Amino acid sequence: MEIYRAYKFRLYPNEEQKILIHKTFGCSRFVYNYYLNYQKEKGVQKTFDLCKDLKELENQYEYLKEVDSCALRSSIFDLEDSFNNFFAKRSGYPNFKSKFARQSYRTSCIRSTYKGKEYSNIEVDLLTRFIKLPKLGKVKIRGYRSKEIIEGKIVNATISRETTNKYYVSVLVEEDILMDKVTPTSIVGIDLGIKDLVVTSDGIKYSNEKVLMKYEKRLQRLQRKLSRQEKESKNYLKTKEKIARIHSKIKNYRKHYLNDIANEIVNEHDIIVTENLLAKDMFKDKKKVFNKSLSDASLSKLCSLIEWKSKIKGKYYYKISTYYPSSQICSHCGYKNEKLKDLSIREYDCPKCGVHNDRDMNASLNILFEGLKLHYQS
Repeated sequence: MEIYRAYKFRLYPNEEQKILIHKTFGCSRFVYNYYLNYQKEKGVQKTFDLCKDLKELENQYEYLKEVDSCALRSSIFDLEDSFNNFFAKRSGYPNFKSKFARQSYRTSCIRSTYKGKEYSNIEVDLLTRFIKLPKLGKVKIRGYRSKEIIEGKIVNATISRETTNKYYVSVLVEEDILMDKVTPTSIVGIDLGIKDLVVTSDGIKYSNEKVLMKYEKRLQRLQRKLSRQEKESKNYLKTKEKIARIHSKIKNYRKHYLNDIANEIVNEHDIIVTENLLAKDMFKDKKKVFNKSLSDASLSKLCSLIEWKSKIKGKYYYKISTYYPSSQICSHCGYKNEKLKDLSIREYDCPKCGVHNDRDMNASLNILFEGLKLHYQS
């Protein structure tokens, strides 16, 4: 089975390469904004016609010829995706890109054969820690120390610059892997929450680290300082970078923690069952503090990681119905207690069988039983 996998590396360009990267950012942004304005004035055009018109645009603006031509065409394809999402009602009308936001561009991998030898404009060498990119040449990279080679066919590469002044390259690779399903020997039900991020039917609890809360006071202090400084001054930009670094630290810590949880769960179990969370609905009609905690927990991201890792390892992953009352049903006798809609009740005795239940542990067991039904039905 063919899958797409992205490998993200830290990029260390020299000064000349930095200048060219920034030129490519600007030119890609210009092409996107130019054709967005063009479509606003003359109506939505076919992407093929815009790519043909790009040659005339390059003759009109000579500086566009200095950068990678694949990156300019990718901007047109990005604009097409934006309009497709708009017409499918997945997003709003496309906006113009700003040079003050996160900067990135994508370039395609082109292969050719000469005298029986294959050549490619994008190559990754993990032994020497270099990547070859169009126009930039060889650039030093860091990442994936345990790998010696990237197997599969490179599709494209996305070069980006974060607000922390760090450069990254994400290489998309098409891989052909064997997707033989394992013979299941263990199953786990997972109850997701905010007090404890994950409670498994095995009795294991993963705490909610509340990463944002740890850095909240520092962020508030820096943001107050930023609001008093003159916009675009040197001190303003320094403070802005400090804020960006804290946000980057929060993002990386959360990403690492969620990956550790997902790896541990998928490696130890063959059938994994969770609730089908509707994240958008969970944010409706809630208090601001609850929404902040819910956003910080990143429950949807955790489910996505478990689903992806289960897929590539041949494990089984099931999602039970969103409206299944897992917390209200006693896992021992099946009695449904309507009073348990109150989330403040964390432990209780079942009115029918008298068993003492922990709310989250009981929910994870019910999720496990419901997942078993789905597994045998499939």
